[in-house]
Amino acid sequence: MAADFKTAQPTEYYRRFLKEDIRPDGRSLDEIRPTILNVGSISTAEGSALVKLGHTSVICGIKAALAKPTAEQPTQGFLVPNVDLPPLCSSRFKVGPPSDQAQVVSQLIADIIKNAGVIDLGSLCISEDKLCWVLYCDLVCLDYDGNVVDACMIALIAALQNVLLPSVEINSETQLAETSREKTVKLNIQQQPVCTTFAIFDDTILIADPTIEEEDLATGVVTIALNKNNHLCCLHKPGGSPLTENQLQDCINRGKLRATEVRKLITTTVDSIGR
Repeated sequence: MAADFKTAQPTEYYRRFLKEDIRPDGRSLDEIRPTILNVGSISTAEGSALVKLGHTSVICGIKAALAKPTAEQPTQGFLVPNVDLPPLCSSRFKVGPPSDQAQVVSQLIADIIKNAGVIDLGSLCISEDKLCWVLYCDLVCLDYDGNVVDACMIALIAALQNVLLPSVEINSETQLAETSREKTVKLNIQQQPVCTTFAIFDDTILIADPTIEEEDLATGVVTIALNKNNHLCCLHKPGGSPLTENQLQDCINRGKLRATEVRKLITTTVDSIGR
């Protein structure tokens, strides 16, 4: 009977749980699903991380390539994130060009990286106007059950902290790049932005870490990103129900607690493998 009611009237079914300040999966409204992190699982990448946020799984692999800096920024390298939501992660995604959602998430991740100043791009420059590193950060969703943005950001920051690069020098005689065999150079991570996403239900109720079902029923979704000082570095709200000032502050306060947990998880996991 409950399954039939859920199928016929999913919104009303959900409201009955919210009246008791609980969700169908047993979580409270502000409870985040269990988060599991593993780093260094892709041996062919310079750095990698796998994140499981409930039933949502994202893997990040970082590959480094040498390139010439742009004329506009001759002393900086590049950090290029790309999010892939393939059909294997959910039936809602089809074979072909990147979906609109994948493009939106990729741009959001890029904006957060830039606004937070995750890496000093100048540290990726090897020789001014001649040579720099390009870090291609490929984020692939393996299982999609909502809130892919938060999972992607955790995977990306953990993977960046797992990166090891070879040392590179320009030969003064030949003017060619000479790369060491061993990879010993770590990245200087300046910031660890953490995202916290909330679904807005019936225009008023904020639900942390929404599942795919909750995203579909929501009247709006908002993602906040906080830097290591817990200052807001990005606010993403693509339409839907408006947020009051009090609701936004509530999101930030909850996000601060989540950010502390995530940073501790990343630090502990990365340190455990000794890179």
